[in-house]
Amino acid sequence: MSVELEAVRPDRTPAIVWLGFLAMCVGMFMAILDVQVVATSLPTIQSALDIDPDQMSWIQTAYLIAEVIAIPLTGLLTRLLTMRWLFVAAITLFVIASAGCAASGSFGTLVAWRVLQGFSGGTLIPSVFSAVFILFPNERQALATTIAGVLAVLAPTIGPIVGGWLTETYSWHWLFLINILPGIASAILAARFLPRQAADPSELRHLDGLSLLLMATALTTLELSLKEAPTSGWSSGYVLSLLAVCLVSAGAFIGRTLRRRRPIVDLGNFADRNFLVGSVLSFVLGIGLFGSVYLMPVFLAFVRGHDALEIGMTMLVTGIAQLVTAPVAVALEKRMDARLLSAVGFALFAVGVGMSAFQDPRSDYDVMFWPQIVRGVAIMFCLLPPTRLALGTLPADRIPDASGLFNLMRNLGGAIGIALIDTIIYTRSEPLGQGLWARLQAGDIDAATFVGAPLQTISGHGGSFDADTTALLDPLIQTAAIVQAINEAWMTVAILTGCALLCVPFAKRPAPG
Repeated sequence: MSVELEAVRPDRTPAIVWLGFLAMCVGMFMAILDVQVVATSLPTIQSALDIDPDQMSWIQTAYLIAEVIAIPLTGLLTRLLTMRWLFVAAITLFVIASAGCAASGSFGTLVAWRVLQGFSGGTLIPSVFSAVFILFPNERQALATTIAGVLAVLAPTIGPIVGGWLTETYSWHWLFLINILPGIASAILAARFLPRQAADPSELRHLDGLSLLLMATALTTLELSLKEAPTSGWSSGYVLSLLAVCLVSAGAFIGRTLRRRRPIVDLGNFADRNFLVGSVLSFVLGIGLFGSVYLMPVFLAFVRGHDALEIGMTMLVTGIAQLVTAPVAVALEKRMDARLLSAVGFALFAVGVGMSAFQDPRSDYDVMFWPQIVRGVAIMFCLLPPTRLALGTLPADRIPDASGLFNLMRNLGGAIGIALIDTIIYTRSEPLGQGLWARLQAGDIDAATFVGAPLQTISGHGGSFDADTTALLDPLIQTAAIVQAINEAWMTVAILTGCALLCVPFAKRPAPG
């Protein structure tokens, strides 16, 4: 298999290789975009299909669970079907599932199609990053990684504006229908231009069904526990039960997998020091990237009252900064140590996240502009060099498995980061509100300014407020408390992002791009 994969790189003309690769990138972009455009329009879908509010989140959860199970299976599926036919099959299923979602007339039908959509979409992301190191010679890998990276991080950035515009201009069905034509085009181009390789049907005969079941159980229970923990509490019986099942099944899966001659996922990749460091960086990037993309809409929607289209316009700044920085990142990645670039990227990203930790209830586009610029500039340096660290020195036959694990780490980081953010917002808002009440009752002008309370009412005040003043201040304080909790979440994410710097020195210097 190694010889077959290595032979792919020089055999095709550059135009053919790039056409096949770009077709893969389009499919990956649509899969990532789908998550965000649907998230912004969940209330519309809920109303249209008459879904109970407590069930609405399953539209997203079903997709994410199926996706996170599919990602680490990419290596197995690549060996079984080859990279070419895995991508064609996955994007075809994604198109069919998207059409099924658009045609759904009930909650159950929609969730069933979302499972298929998530599983097929989950294989597209690691397949693209595998292709970078399988299809291209060393000097072309930086550019290919940049194209894939820009699309991977641009999709969640523009998702709110695309989702809001489609829902307001047409209907929620178009959130799924937009996948069909690009998906069909990607399948045709990939089938035509991706290189042909020999499949390995023996993978199916050696498939370890028990390991697959254990892995699916571990990942599913982890996702469910992270979804429920912020609202139910981390110490609730339900969440603790899910986490216990996750730990037991994950332990059994790891033990069984390490003993298998042909495991469904090659965990031995973590023995490679650079892959381990790159995976840790990918995990931390997931916390910062998913966390920032999650926190901004929460603030803009619940504090500022903006709709999806307005939120998308505000968040577009990050995407523009990414696009402008991409050529610079490619040039530097070819010439400089990937460890140094990774350290600079994560330090800059941590600063950009930390800059958002000082918002007040009146903060809006102007206040969010420069933090977004800093984060947008940093993102490419947090993605390109760690990808080279993780995958650039591995043999070609190990890359599909490694790419699945590398991308899984980023998704798990995002899931854990969002659960942490929700926990901070849910648990800290009330005590922070009580603190603001105490400060206002003590006549604290700084607190009054932050809350937006009338200064003449607070200045020189001591003791409790009368009923009219309490009624005036209560909504202001509730909003201000949420803002303070969001600020704490921003700072927590910034600190965790900065912690990535601690692991960079442990990597060995890879060859430049």
